[in-house]
Amino acid sequence: MEYFQEEDSVTLTGYNSFSISETLECGQCFRFEKINENEYHIVAFSKSLFIRQEEDKTVFYRTSIQEFEEIWIPYFDLNNNYQNIKETLASNDFVMRDAVEYSPGIRILRQEPWECLISFIISQNNNIPRIRKIIDTLSRTYGQPIGDFFAFPTPEELGRASIEDLFNCKTGFRAKYIHDAVTKIRSGLLELNAVHQMELTEARELLMSIKGVGRKIADCVLLFAYARAEVFPTDVWVKRVVQHFYFNKQDTPVAQIHKLAEDQFGLYAGYAQQYLFVYARNFL
Repeated sequence: MEYFQEEDSVTLTGYNSFSISETLECGQCFRFEKINENEYHIVAFSKSLFIRQEEDKTVFYRTSIQEFEEIWIPYFDLNNNYQNIKETLASNDFVMRDAVEYSPGIRILRQEPWECLISFIISQNNNIPRIRKIIDTLSRTYGQPIGDFFAFPTPEELGRASIEDLFNCKTGFRAKYIHDAVTKIRSGLLELNAVHQMELTEARELLMSIKGVGRKIADCVLLFAYARAEVFPTDVWVKRVVQHFYFNKQDTPVAQIHKLAEDQFGLYAGYAQQYLFVYARNFL
């Protein structure tokens, strides 16, 4: 991987296993807009980024080498060797082989934990266009402007909102869950930075102490914000996918699905979940 700066852009070359469209549109994040084929706008970590991918290079606009190294390399997990991950997953599993070949450019984003947590609370019983609209409304109402866009509000900024205010932002029943997360974090009862050092079970239980956060949401946050790739977020759709491919289409308890993911995929379970999710979404 090589990169260099030209004016206000950074050009990345010499990489593999990185597709912007596959990475952004696989359901792991919500704050992006597709401008045209292989060109997107992203808001993350209170930064606004335009990114365009061509056959042999990716150009990051309105950024600097320092910002690229500090924010965008970690965000897109560009220092991780995905070729090794894909080969390991596919080595003894024909389902994973096909799934990896279908979307070889997926990377697991490293999102800001607070925004990731609230985003997946909002995702409950929701569709992606509506999730994105709610997040945009919260950002425009309570977040700080960054050029023509808005950063996601901090816990302090979102703390200005009552449950009724949050409900008026179209969050629905999730308003009380968002309010509980804000209250726990602002009071110090829940420290998101501490999750980085916690054992997996302890970290999951801490996140699940927030009202409305079950194991699936906690595991999404652990995977997409804390790089805990051993987790296997399992919602109704993922359950159906695993049942179809690994349990002869038979109804299977979630605990058994988690056991299969642990045994079959180990420390790469989170990657496997993303490849399977996208593959099955287009074939089942």
